[in-house]
Amino acid sequence: MSVNQAEESAPARLDAALLTVVGVMVLGGMMSYLDATIVNVGISTLGGEFDAPLATIEWVTTGYLLAVAFAIPLASWATVRFGAKRMWLLGLTLFLAGSALCALAWNAESLIAFRILQGLGGGMVDPIMMTVVARAAGPKRIGRVMGLISIPITLGPVVGPLIGGVLLEQLSWQWLFLVNLPFALAAILLALRVLPADPPRDGTPEPLDILGVLLLCPGFAALVFALSQAGAGGFGSPQVIAGLAGGLLLFTGYAFHALRTAKTPLLDLRLFSSKGFTASVTTMFLLGGGLFSLLFLLPLYYQDVHGRSVLESGLLLAPLGLGTLIGMPVAGKLADTYGARRLVPTGAVLIAAGSLVFTQSGPDTSQLPLTLAQLAAGFGMGLVGAPTMGSAYRTVPSDAVGGATGAIFILNQIGASLGIAVIVLILQGNGTHTAPTVQSFGNAFWWPFAAAAVVFLTGLLLPGKPRPTPSGDPAPSDTPAPHDDLVPDRT
Repeated sequence: MSVNQAEESAPARLDAALLTVVGVMVLGGMMSYLDATIVNVGISTLGGEFDAPLATIEWVTTGYLLAVAFAIPLASWATVRFGAKRMWLLGLTLFLAGSALCALAWNAESLIAFRILQGLGGGMVDPIMMTVVARAAGPKRIGRVMGLISIPITLGPVVGPLIGGVLLEQLSWQWLFLVNLPFALAAILLALRVLPADPPRDGTPEPLDILGVLLLCPGFAALVFALSQAGAGGFGSPQVIAGLAGGLLLFTGYAFHALRTAKTPLLDLRLFSSKGFTASVTTMFLLGGGLFSLLFLLPLYYQDVHGRSVLESGLLLAPLGLGTLIGMPVAGKLADTYGARRLVPTGAVLIAAGSLVFTQSGPDTSQLPLTLAQLAAGFGMGLVGAPTMGSAYRTVPSDAVGGATGAIFILNQIGASLGIAVIVLILQGNGTHTAPTVQSFGNAFWWPFAAAAVVFLTGLLLPGKPRPTPSGDPAPSDTPAPHDDLVPDRT
């Protein structure tokens, strides 16, 4: 191999300009993902503060995640229509306002409403971050950059309960939300200084898929609402049947609309014609369901089963975060070399093994095996996240990056929402009791185990080791890129 060939095959350098953009984006993204779970450790505290049952107070988390899922497709369209910098600043401002209002909530209903506003801001931030960074990195650097971006995606939710526990131990519940204010302000100021101005847009702007919004977003909300109500009244209750039927009807209507419309749909189902992209999105959906359900479940488990304090339960989640922190850079470094097909199934096995330990645990279980189980699961999550995101972007053409980002984030957040709803359903014994029992906690840990088992299977369908193309850019070795005519032109 000549010197020139060696230089072409070597990984492209992550220059200072790219790292600066990534750093500013990570600050905003970390804040959004951190807040998605920072209140999890305080669910019991908030329930007592507002005299609300678990089936109600869990909407403090579920409502936030649903709002994020609602905002993501709108943000993808608005970024094309109005520009990334403008929408990034708007998202951060809504997040800042929502955080301040949450601290002023006077009952559970007002807190849930303000969390929805906060989630709308967070949902605008996340897809813009991914779209801007993916385009700036290009295909030769996407694997390593996804390793960096995976910090807010994977580590933020893990660190959230730990910070929440410290805040609740030392301060009042309002600080679960006030802590966001200085970071949001810093993210806004840095974005104003660092991000380039939005270029003028030529041509006719892409219209918003209003019918898609009216079909898809309420469909997701109806399904999660049905699952949350099943925890209190069982699957035979009228509200559960109505929610499930309404969600299915809306989903069917959206699929019919998205496949027939000549305009750009809210969520482009034609992207799923690529096997590699479908496997990537399915994996992110299940990772969202497994990760967020663990982060919702573990603090409650330590408090209710082991009698730990709020601070102790937050600190006991540290091994999960440590494992993730170790796994992410390892995955980011290896993704461009070995491909997602090797890394993701390995990570899934580790997540399943960690969850399996908790299914067999109880009040007398030693902390050592629980700590090791969390380390294994956290490392496994690190191995799954970055390679999956990188493989998703390798399987779509460059003009479909915005639509792919929207699909990934929508389904990741929907998976998280459904995961939490399922956990609450299991903890309440399908409506047989309102307070979780030791047995119901053991049953609930089978949910992330099952999600990890399916991730193992979908991981086998992901692209293998990337190979250099004649231009020097890596490309999947076994998954052909989708045809350009499958994706509407957004330029």
